[in-house]
Amino acid sequence: MTRRKTPGANDRSVQIDLFGSTVAPSLPFTEPHRPAPMRRVPAAKTTASPAPKPEGEAAMVERLERTGRYRVLRKLAPREVLPHLHPPADRAPRVWPRLGVVLDTETTGLDHAAHEVIELGMVAFTYDESGVRDVVGVFSQLQQPAGPITPDITRITGITDEMVAGQRIDLEAVRRFVEPADLVIAHNARFDRPFCEKLCPGFEAKPWACSVSEVDWTALGFEGTKLGYLVGQCGYFHNGHRAVDDCHALLEVLAQPSRTQALPAFRQLLASAAAPRLRVHALGSPFHTKDILKARGYRWSDGSGRQPKCWWREIAQDAMDEEARFLETEVYAGGMNAHVERLTACERFKA
Repeated sequence: MTRRKTPGANDRSVQIDLFGSTVAPSLPFTEPHRPAPMRRVPAAKTTASPAPKPEGEAAMVERLERTGRYRVLRKLAPREVLPHLHPPADRAPRVWPRLGVVLDTETTGLDHAAHEVIELGMVAFTYDESGVRDVVGVFSQLQQPAGPITPDITRITGITDEMVAGQRIDLEAVRRFVEPADLVIAHNARFDRPFCEKLCPGFEAKPWACSVSEVDWTALGFEGTKLGYLVGQCGYFHNGHRAVDDCHALLEVLAQPSRTQALPAFRQLLASAAAPRLRVHALGSPFHTKDILKARGYRWSDGSGRQPKCWWREIAQDAMDEEARFLETEVYAGGMNAHVERLTACERFKA
């Protein structure tokens, strides 16, 4: 054995057997450091916030429109149909609401003499001097024409040959529906009235009003006269070009309060229907004045029906003096040769 001296604490000697097993030195034992176990802290109890309630449609619309970046259109819902009551015996007839009918036709073309009605829609409503009151009846029927419906008409109206197959408009029901009406309204009465008079008796004796030509939509703040524009600018959308849907839409537009200083649309319509108008026929007008007459608003009549073959125009009764001066100076060179016909709402918009 060899004794070897190694440095250590207090210069102690360590004896090592080079030929045998190694003897571990006798050193002080130190317990290895172990971290203290972590204490489990119970999770704090939290109160869950209630789920936000779904936002109502009205609130969502209001939020969108308040940003100024959105304009929301609401689906037009037809008014509820209420029963039409007769005036009580103790009520004077003049204060009882009158009955109006809004109507619309879908046809196979534009010429009432050659084309046919394939759908008739009507909405009956009560009214008085203040405006529209209650819807009291609805009529809607299809009719199969003599020939096939063209693709263009189907594209415009959505009506197909399959939809009208075997369908007929009940003309007696139409007559009963229209008979009590005090006023018939169409959006372009000059188109609808001839078709209706050809379709069924009863329309020819009724007062008619036109919501295109007898309402000053520009003065009411609208940008056009097409029904789709009017409905959209009132904040609605609807199923356009189906007859009864257009009737509901037109009635709602007419019932809107005025957004300007102008008289509301329905009251304008009533005032115009009540006032007689004059139809001026420019008989024998020189050929070279046709553009002048056309620019003035005159229309050409080919002599069909009861109209003379000449240029003609309808004006308000109080505008006749000005019209006479125009004809004398611009058309007849000093001598007026015009025929003037006085029209009430019963004669207006005929073919």
